[in-house]
Amino acid sequence: MRKISILVIAVFLLFGCKQKSIVHPTFYFWKTDYHNTKSETQYLNQFKSKALYVRIMDVDFDPDRQQAVPVSPIRFSDQLPPQVEIIPVVFLVNRIFYDTDPNKTKILAKRIASFVDAKVKQAGKQDYAELQIDCDWTKTTRDQYFEFLKQLKNQPLLKGKIISVTLRLHQVKNVVTSGIPPVAKAMLMCYNMGNLRKYGDQNSILDQHEMNLYLKDFLKNYPLKLDVALPLFEWAVVFRNREYAGISKRINKTRLQDKRLFRQRGNSILYDLLMDDPAAGLKQGDVVRWEEISAKDLLSTSTFLSRYLKPAERNLVFYHLETDLLKHFTHEDLQKVIANF
Repeated sequence: MRKISILVIAVFLLFGCKQKSIVHPTFYFWKTDYHNTKSETQYLNQFKSKALYVRIMDVDFDPDRQQAVPVSPIRFSDQLPPQVEIIPVVFLVNRIFYDTDPNKTKILAKRIASFVDAKVKQAGKQDYAELQIDCDWTKTTRDQYFEFLKQLKNQPLLKGKIISVTLRLHQVKNVVTSGIPPVAKAMLMCYNMGNLRKYGDQNSILDQHEMNLYLKDFLKNYPLKLDVALPLFEWAVVFRNREYAGISKRINKTRLQDKRLFRQRGNSILYDLLMDDPAAGLKQGDVVRWEEISAKDLLSTSTFLSRYLKPAERNLVFYHLETDLLKHFTHEDLQKVIANF
């Protein structure tokens, strides 16, 4: 009887304890000039980050040249720390796949592989293990994009390397129409969930309702291995006559507290501009929605994801590596988020 009781307890412990993932924390670097700054490198050291995801360039369609071209490629004023490997990231604007053919796709893949290789060497690295492609593909561009990924894998410069892609929430839920990218793994982008251009006091960066809607019943069944990206950023979304007018880089939280300029609507995240602000390109009557992420938001999101993600060894990437953003979070804040996985 005692043996049976011990067996029952052992089985309970085996199936009652959730298997934990092995998590490798790191960051995205999304600026156009890399400097090996002491404060940012300290964050990499604190979290024992073995690699850094570095945006190499955007690729967009040039109507004058009638082809896809690099936009705002990164410059390496300094080399990456020797102990940190590089994971290059290339952002592809979805419209480059509107009108293409296999030959153009093959040329694009070859050019990107060559460009990335040169930039990696500028960063002080002779090689890299993974290339990430960031593209919010749609049903209409899916086939062309997937063909591009296949061509990319065939490039001699990428032989033996992992090709990963970014994955939006809607591509998890609508997997039948979105398809499964022909790659080894994907980065689940857990930010920019809501409608940025919609007027109102919702936070478009992170929205628990959207996560429930798009992930709760679908995440466990997604077939690719998944890394996870979480937001640290903040921004000021501007509306004029209740219409989206852009994101202002001149407005920060401190400026919003200037009562001569702005009036907050109760406890909401909406602020009315009381007079023209030429320096920021704003006019009296404009409305600013201030969106930010708190440590509590990150913890809640990580709790949700840990419940529905399959246990695995994965990278947990914070967007992005910038001292002004990271100062809003303590080391303990982010460690709690990491531990949740």
